[in-house]
Amino acid sequence: MKLATYTKEFAYNIKLAYPVILGMLGHTLIGVVDNFMVGNLGSTELAAVSLGNSFIFIALSLGIGFSTAITPLISEADAEKDDKKIRTTFHHGLLLCTVLGVFLFIVTVLSKQIMYLMHQPKIVADMASPYIDWVAFSLIPVIMYQGYKQFADGLSETKYSMYAIFMANVVHIFFNYVLIYGVWIFPKMGVLGAALGTVISRIMMVVFLHLLLQHNKKFSTYFKNFSFREIKKSMLRKIINLGLPSAMQMLFEVTLFTAAIWLSGSLGKNSQAANQIALTLASSTFMVAMGLSVTAMIRVSHSKGKADFKEMIVVARSIFLLAIILETIFGIFFVLFHTYLPHLFLNMSDSAQLLDNQEIIGITAQLLLVAAVFQLSDGIQVVVLGALRGLQDVKIPMYITFVAYWLIGFPISFYLGKYTELKAVGIWIGLLAGLSAAALFLYIRFARISRRLVIQNGN
Repeated sequence: MKLATYTKEFAYNIKLAYPVILGMLGHTLIGVVDNFMVGNLGSTELAAVSLGNSFIFIALSLGIGFSTAITPLISEADAEKDDKKIRTTFHHGLLLCTVLGVFLFIVTVLSKQIMYLMHQPKIVADMASPYIDWVAFSLIPVIMYQGYKQFADGLSETKYSMYAIFMANVVHIFFNYVLIYGVWIFPKMGVLGAALGTVISRIMMVVFLHLLLQHNKKFSTYFKNFSFREIKKSMLRKIINLGLPSAMQMLFEVTLFTAAIWLSGSLGKNSQAANQIALTLASSTFMVAMGLSVTAMIRVSHSKGKADFKEMIVVARSIFLLAIILETIFGIFFVLFHTYLPHLFLNMSDSAQLLDNQEIIGITAQLLLVAAVFQLSDGIQVVVLGALRGLQDVKIPMYITFVAYWLIGFPISFYLGKYTELKAVGIWIGLLAGLSAAALFLYIRFARISRRLVIQNGN
C-alpha cells in the first residue's frame, strides 16, 4: 500500500487523540499542583505527599486499566448502530467502576501499613497516613469518572472528559490554596488541605462530566431510566473478562517503573533524583502515545463492529506510523538536549548543591539517551495494546506484558543496576529491554489476529 493510504488518516487520528492527551496532562497537573503548594510547607510535607501518592497511583492504574473495557464494547455497538447495546454497556460499566472504586478505596486504606515496613522515616509515614485516607476516598469519584469517560470515548467524543478535567483543575487550585494555607474563612490544614482539595476536585470532575453528557443531545438518551433490574450477570461478566486483564497489563508496567524508582533509591539520593527527572520527562512524552492508544482502541473496535477488517488494518497501521514519527521526534529532542534538560529541574544558583547537581546532571543526561531509544518501544507497545483492546483481545497480551516486564525487563534492571558499574543507566537499560520485548511480541500478536480476521471474513 502507498504511504498516502496511511497518512490521510493522520488528521482524524490527531482529532481523536489530542483531547485525551490534554486530559491526561490535566490529571498530571493535579499532582504537580499538590507538590508545588505542599513543597512550600517543607521537605517532610512534600515527602509525605509523594509517598502517599505512590500508593494512590498503583490503585488508580488498576481502575483506569479496568475501565478501558467499556470503550471497545461501546464503539463496536456504535458501528452496529445498536443503541440498546450502547446503553446497557454504559450502565453496567458505570456500576462496575463504582464498585471497583469503593473496593480500591478500602484496600488502599488497609495497605498503608506497608509504609512502615518499607523503612520510611516515621515522621513522613505518620503525616502520609491521614493524607492517604482522604485521597484514597477520591478513587471512588475518579474511577466513576473513568466509566463516563470511556463511554464517551467509545462514541468517538473524546473532548468532553477533557473539559471536565480542566474545570476540575480550577476547583483543585482554589481549594488547595485556601485549605493548605488557611485563607479567608478556611482553616489552615497543610497536607490534609491538599488531600481535601484533591477529593473535592475529583468529585466535581464526575459532576461536570455527568452534566456535560446528560445535557448533550447525542448522549442524553443513554441516561434515562437506570434500573438495577436491568443488570445482567452475562454483561457484568463480559466487562469483567475484558477489564481485569487490561487492569493487570497496566499494573505490570506501572509496578515495573515503581520498582525502578526503588532500585534507583537504593543506589543513593542522586541516582534517585536523576531517575525522577528523567522519568518526569519520559512520562510527559508518553502521554502522546497514550492518546494514540485510546484512538487505536476506538477506531479498531469501530471497524470490528462494521466487520471491515481491511479498513481496520489500514487504520491501525496509520496510528502505529503516527506514533513512530512522533516518538522519533521526541527521541531526537532528548538526544539533542540531554545535557540541558536536567538543569530545568535543579537549583543551579545554590553553591552548596553544586557537586550533587553535577552528578545528578551527569546521570540524568545518560538516562535521557536511553529514554530517547525507548520512546519508540514504549510508543509502539502502548498503541498496539490499544489496538488489541479494540479487538477485545486482552488475555494473551496480559501474559505477554508480564513476561516482557517482569521476566525480561526487571531481572536485567536489577542485575545491571545492583551488580555492574552501569548502576542507574543499567536500570533503564532493563526498562528498554522490557518495553522492546513487549512492543515486538504485541505487534506480532496484532498482525496474526488481523490477518486471520481478513482471511476468515474474506474482506
